[in-house]
Amino acid sequence: MIEWRGPAPYVFAVVPPDVVDLVHDLASELTYGWGVVPAGVTIGDVRWRTSLFPKDGGYLVPLRTAERRRAGVEVGDVVHVTLTFDAP
Repeated sequence: MIEWRGPAPYVFAVVPPDVVDLVHDLASELTYGWGVVPAGVTIGDVRWRTSLFPKDGGYLVPLRTAERRRAGVEVGDVVHVTLTFDAP
C-alpha cells in the first residue's frame, strides 16, 4: 500500500504490472469516464465496491480507512487484493 498526500491523505494499492494489461483491456468496456474502472475489492473477508484510478500507465486501488481497519492492514503493508469486474 502507498500513501498519497494531496489535500487529504489517500491510501492505494498498486495494481501489479502483470494485471495492468488485463485491466486495460477491460477498461474500454467498463469505464464510466476519465479512465476509472469500477471494481469489487476484497482483502481477506472484507469486500467493497470502488473504482480503479489510472496512474502512469497502471492503476491504483483506493483503500478507504474503514475497510483498511476492518481488514487489519496499514500503510506500508503488502496486501493481497482480489479484484472483480462486472459489465455495466
